[in-house]
Amino acid sequence: MRSLRPRALLAAALLSALTACSGAGGLAVERVEAGGRLYTVAVVDLRRDTLRLHWKDPATGEPYRTLRAVRERMGRTGQNVGFATNSGIYAPGPRPLGLHVENGRTLVNVNNARSGGNFALLPNGVFWVKGERAGVTETQAYRRLNVAPTYATQSGPLLVQGGRLHPAFNRGGTSFKVRSGVGVCRDGQVRFVVSAGPVNFYTFAVFFRDTLGCPDALYLDGSISAYATPGTDTQFADFAGIWTVSR
Repeated sequence: MRSLRPRALLAAALLSALTACSGAGGLAVERVEAGGRLYTVAVVDLRRDTLRLHWKDPATGEPYRTLRAVRERMGRTGQNVGFATNSGIYAPGPRPLGLHVENGRTLVNVNNARSGGNFALLPNGVFWVKGERAGVTETQAYRRLNVAPTYATQSGPLLVQGGRLHPAFNRGGTSFKVRSGVGVCRDGQVRFVVSAGPVNFYTFAVFFRDTLGCPDALYLDGSISAYATPGTDTQFADFAGIWTVSR
C-alpha cells in the first residue's frame, strides 16, 4: 500500500503551477527550496484557519478515500477548503493504523506496536489539535498528557522531538522517497510539508527543524503522500485520514 510509481517529474510540474494563497495572516501554501530540494509547505494559523481531520463520510459510513471527495462534501455546506493532505500511515480498509480522533471522538485507539515498518520506528508520536493549540507529542507522553484533543492522528517516526532529530536518522541514509509530515513551530503555527521529490529521513527532519523552525515534527507517510489546493490535486492513491484547512 505504499510506493506506486516515481513522482518527481509529476510533482515538479504541478508545483511549478502552484501559487501561494493566503489571507490576512491565515493559510499560506508556499514552495520552499532548501539544500537543492523543493517542498510544498502549508502554513496554518489556528487563530484564523479551521483545521479538521476526516476519515468516513457521515452520509454513507464509508471512507472518503480522496481529497476531492472531502472537499466536495465540505463545499456543499459552504466550507471552502484551501488545502488538504493525507494524515498518518494506514492499514487496509483503509483504516488509520494508529490513533484517530475526530470531533473529540476516538475512532481508533493508540497503537503501541514496537515493530513493523516506519510507524513503529520508535519514538513515534501524535499530532493533536485542540482549539487554537496544537502539538506533536511522543506517543507514551501523549497518553500521560490527557489533552482530550478535538482532532489527532498517530504516525511514525517522530522527525524532530524537542529540537533533536530521531536517533535512527543519519545524513547518509539511503532510503529516498517522497515524504510528508507535520510540524508545530516556534511561531505557534502548524506546517504541513510534502516533498516534491525523494528525500531521506535525515534531510526531511532537518528541513523542519532548521528551515521551518519546528522543534517538533511528525512523519505522516511516504511515496503516496499528496496535497490539494483549489488549483492543484496531486493524489493518485486512496487515503484513510485526510486533513483539511478552511477559513
